[in-house]
Amino acid sequence: MDTPSSSEGMETAELALDHLLALRTQELQAALDSARALSDSAPCGLLTFDAAQHCVHVNQTLLGWLGRTEPARHLHDLVVPAWHDAISAHAESLRQSGHSEPLELDMLRADGRALRVRMVSTPMFDAEGHFLHGNAALTRLDEQASADASSGTSDSLLLSITNRIPARLAYYDKNLICRFSNQANAVRYGKTPAELVGSPLSQVVRPEILPDILPRVAQALSGQTQTFEAERMATDGQRNYFEIHYIPDFQNGAVEGIFIELHDITERRRTEEFVLHANHDLEERVRERSAELFASEQRYRLMVDAIQDYCIYFVDENGGITEWTESAQRLHGHTRSQIMGRSYEVLLSADNAGEDEIDPGQVLRLAKAHGQWETRGWRLREDGSRFWAHTVLTALRNEAGELQGLSSITRDMTAAKSLEDVMNDLNRELEKRVAERTRQLVAANKDLDVFSHMVSHDLRAPLRHIAGFVGLLQEQMGDSGDTLALQYQNSIAKASRRMSLMIEGLLEFARLGRVTITPQAVPMAQLLHGVIAHLKQENPDRRIEWVIENDLPVVRGDAMLLAQALGNLLDNAVKYTRPRDLARIEVGWKVNPVGGRTFFIADNGVGFDLEKAHNLFVMFQRQHHSMDFEGTGTGLALSQRIIERHGGRIWSETAVGEGCTFYFTLPFDGLEPEMAFPASSLTELSV
Repeated sequence: MDTPSSSEGMETAELALDHLLALRTQELQAALDSARALSDSAPCGLLTFDAAQHCVHVNQTLLGWLGRTEPARHLHDLVVPAWHDAISAHAESLRQSGHSEPLELDMLRADGRALRVRMVSTPMFDAEGHFLHGNAALTRLDEQASADASSGTSDSLLLSITNRIPARLAYYDKNLICRFSNQANAVRYGKTPAELVGSPLSQVVRPEILPDILPRVAQALSGQTQTFEAERMATDGQRNYFEIHYIPDFQNGAVEGIFIELHDITERRRTEEFVLHANHDLEERVRERSAELFASEQRYRLMVDAIQDYCIYFVDENGGITEWTESAQRLHGHTRSQIMGRSYEVLLSADNAGEDEIDPGQVLRLAKAHGQWETRGWRLREDGSRFWAHTVLTALRNEAGELQGLSSITRDMTAAKSLEDVMNDLNRELEKRVAERTRQLVAANKDLDVFSHMVSHDLRAPLRHIAGFVGLLQEQMGDSGDTLALQYQNSIAKASRRMSLMIEGLLEFARLGRVTITPQAVPMAQLLHGVIAHLKQENPDRRIEWVIENDLPVVRGDAMLLAQALGNLLDNAVKYTRPRDLARIEVGWKVNPVGGRTFFIADNGVGFDLEKAHNLFVMFQRQHHSMDFEGTGTGLALSQRIIERHGGRIWSETAVGEGCTFYFTLPFDGLEPEMAFPASSLTELSV
C-alpha cells in the first residue's frame, strides 16, 4: 500500500507530466499552424503526397491556380489523364530510390483546361528508412518562363521560402562545397547565408564532429539516404538534439551533391526522457492498481453472491441469460446449468394480476433506448412459487457507446407488497376521516363567520352607543362641569375608542387566516415608496431621514397584503423614533442562502429588551406603555400573519435605547421584470 505522501507525489508528477505534454502540444500545434500559413502564402505551388500517392496537403496557391476550393484525394485527380502514368512513375521513383527527375506535365483545372507546370519533388524518410511522404514544389511554365531563365530570381524565391522554415537546410555539391543555406542554418554557425555559400564542409563543421558525420556523408554521396539523430553542444554549453537527413541529389542518374536537413528535437527528447521516467512510476502504479482492481473484483463477486434480498444476473441484447450469480440462484432457485442461455422471460410470471402488463420484449427495448428501465411484478422460482419483485434493467455500454449487454437487479419486495396493501387500506380509511374532518372544519368556519359577524355588529353597537352618549354628555357639561367628571368622561371615550380598534384588529387577524393569497410579481421598491409617501403625509412635522436601497428586488406575493405588512412595520419605526430629533429609518435587502430574499427595516428609536419580549408578535401585547406610545398591539401580529401566509418568517434584533431592526423573508419572483406601476396605484396600495 502507498503512503499518503507517496500517493500525493505520484499525483503531482502526473499533473506535471500532463501540464508539460499539454504545453508541448500547444507549441507543436502553433508551429504547425505557422508552417501551414507559410505554405499557403508561398508564391509557388506546394504538394505533399504519401506512399499510396494520396494527397496529404495542397497549399492555397496551387488550389488557386487550378480553380479548386477543396484539395484532391489522389495525384491522378490533379493532372490531365495523359499524365497519370508519368506522375505515378515520378512518385514511385521518389519512394524507392529517394530521387526523381524534375517533371514537366499538364495539370487539370476545375474548368477542364490544362495548366503547364514544372514539378520538383524531395522525399522524407523515418529513422528506419521507411518512406513517409514526398514534398513537391510546382512552378507555372506559362507565366514564369522568364523566372526560370533567371537563376537569381529562382534562388531568391527559394531562399525566401526556406528562410521561413524553422528547420536548418543546406546543399553541398559532390566536392562538399556549400552552394545553398537558409537563414536558420547560417545563424547556427554565426554567419549569413551569403557568407556560408562557397565554404567547404570541413570549415563549417567543428573538427570534433567531422569523424562522426563524414562516413554518413560518404554514404549519401554514394546514393544512400542517411537519417539519424545526433547530440550537439550549443555555444552556451547547452546540449541539443537534432534529427538529421542527408539526401542525395541525383541528376541524370549521378549524385551531384547532398541536401542536408536538420530538425531541432531537443524539446521532444527532453519530453521523451521525462515521459520515460514518469512511465516507470506509472507502470508501478498500474501494477498496484491492477492488484487493487483484482481485490475489488473479488470483493464485488463476494458481495454479489452474499446479498440476500437482492439478486443480479446479466442478459444479452435479446434477453438471453449470459451470467448467473449465486445470489440469483438463491433467490430464483435455478442452478447455473439450468438457466444459462435461456430467455429471462422464464423468470416472469404469466399472471401479474394486472400489476405489470408490459411485454418483456418491450422492457428490453425501453432499457436499451433509455439506458435503464424499472418494472414491478410477480417473479417465479424454480419450484413454481411466486414472489413480488422490483427489477431494474440497465444497459451496459463501452466507451464507444456499443451495447455489451444488460444487467438485471431484482429485489424481493413481497413483504413490502403486503405492507403496501395494508397501507392502501389505511389510506382509504384515512381519506374517509379526512373527508369527515373537512366537513367538521367547514362547519367550524361557518360558526367562525357567525362569530365574526356578531363581533362586527352586535359587540360594536354598544361601543358606538357608549361613545355617542359620552360625547353628548361632554357637550352638555362643557367646560363648566366638574373637572373629575370630565376626566372620567375622557377616559371612557378613550377606552371605547381603544376597544373598537382592538375589535377591528381582532377581526382583521381572523380575516387574514382565511383570505386567499393572490400571488403576483410585486416590485418592492415602488411599493415601499408608496407606503413612505403615505407616512410622510401623516407626519408632516417630523424630521426623518429615509435610507432606501435602490435595487430592491421583485418578490412574489399579494400586493395589498404586503403593503399592509410594510405599513405596520414602517409605522412602528416612525412611532418609536419620535423622541429622536433626527430619526433615521433604513430599508434594505440581501439574498437568503436557503432561498428567497431577506428584507430589513432598521431605525434609531428607543428599542426594547428583546429577552423580555417573548410575546412580541402576540395580539394586544405591547413592549411600551400606551401612555408613552399610542397603539393597540395588533400591528406586529398582523404583519407576522401576512409574512407567514406568504411562506416567509419575521424576527427582530434590538436593545433598549439602541434602535430596532425587523427582518422578514419573502419568496423571490425570479425574473425581476421591469414593471411600471402608476404612482397613483402604488399610493392606493399603501393606504
